[in-house]
Amino acid sequence: MAQVELIMPKMGESIMEATILKWVKQVGDRIEEDETVLEIATDKVDSEVPSPVSGVLAKILYPEGETVEIGKAVAVIETEGEASKPQTPSQVETEHKAPSPAPANTGNGSPQPSAATSPQAPAMATTAVSTQTTPSRFGPSGRFYSPLVRNIAKQENISTEELEQIPGTGQHGRVTKKDILGYVQNRKAQPTTTTTQTQTPAPSVPSSSGQVEIIEMDRMRKLIADHMVRSKQTSPHVTSFVEVDVTPLVQWRNANKEAFLKRYGTKITFTPLFIEAVVKAIHDYPMINVSVDGDKIIRHLDINIGMATALPSGNLIVPVIKKADMLSLPGLAKTVNDLADRARNNKLKPEEIQGGTFTLTNVGTFGNVMGTPIINQPQVAILATGAIRKKPAVVETQYGDLIAIRHLMFLSLSYDHRVVDGALGGSFLRKIADYLEAFDPNRGL
Repeated sequence: MAQVELIMPKMGESIMEATILKWVKQVGDRIEEDETVLEIATDKVDSEVPSPVSGVLAKILYPEGETVEIGKAVAVIETEGEASKPQTPSQVETEHKAPSPAPANTGNGSPQPSAATSPQAPAMATTAVSTQTTPSRFGPSGRFYSPLVRNIAKQENISTEELEQIPGTGQHGRVTKKDILGYVQNRKAQPTTTTTQTQTPAPSVPSSSGQVEIIEMDRMRKLIADHMVRSKQTSPHVTSFVEVDVTPLVQWRNANKEAFLKRYGTKITFTPLFIEAVVKAIHDYPMINVSVDGDKIIRHLDINIGMATALPSGNLIVPVIKKADMLSLPGLAKTVNDLADRARNNKLKPEEIQGGTFTLTNVGTFGNVMGTPIINQPQVAILATGAIRKKPAVVETQYGDLIAIRHLMFLSLSYDHRVVDGALGGSFLRKIADYLEAFDPNRGL
């Protein structure tokens, strides 16, 4: 009987693990190829994992709430014959025994034991409780704690002893994500007197009125913040600016947007027009389309443009237009609109948010005239497009200089000064502006 392992997919260059949110299918269920089996979450996106084959779900190797490394099997699918006998949750936990992680190096050459011990050694985990502030995989009572729960406990300074007191609503009394987040909410609303761990009082929040509202960051916001800090620590950022006259481009779009929608079935926004100019400029300056690996520069032959997209939650996600230089303007428009729509509705596939080589963010969407964007690692440059505004400008004509009302905007390019010098960054930015200003207002559809 053939069996196929369902693998935790790679979700992005910097993503090494994902958390299982929900098993859509259960052991014994029939699954069709490309049908969703489970839902997962990372710092960048919540996604669905489809089945690579048709068959029957034979085994679930990790429970909901478990954080699993990329590339590991999370389930087994039988592709022919009858389904195997369904497993109970306790059987799943017994069969799945992850190997103990290797000791972590503290940087001074002395390895330290990991806080997560193997399920094969609960006694060792119990012994370690008295010397750890981060809860181990098992508590003194033998109750199992998922990595997700343990990470939340660590962030909220919840000791092992305090964690043991939280009522669990999961299988066999397990503490779920909902349980611990509910506990944290109540814990902040009233002083905790049962905590055995000495904690430093939180600093007071200054307020002129004396009244404040404390809002807890959600998971995605915390991890986005971490990525932004690491990007600044990794790359010495330089930002260059240029003002662009995009009057011909605006006039063409205004004259053709209805006909474009009727012919191609999709709206023509400014974003695909900007991307078209960026792609042309990258062909002229290919050393912008690179990444850094240690002391090596990796030049990417494919031009994959990431476009920062605001989500209803206020967070950002960056879907990627693969091989953007191979797409026509209608192709770019359809791809941009499709990715943006599915991003806002949490329907992106894992591979659609990875592999970017250059990123564009449109701060003009929010009425901003310019910005200083942070580089999306491991890329080396990111372009911000500002709001297009009518302004008086000097125009050279055959009759002399005149003042006319023009559509002007600012472009901002942040780049990694380790590998992109001012001459390259400035010339690339100017080239984008040149392509936008040279847009043919008589261009056909």
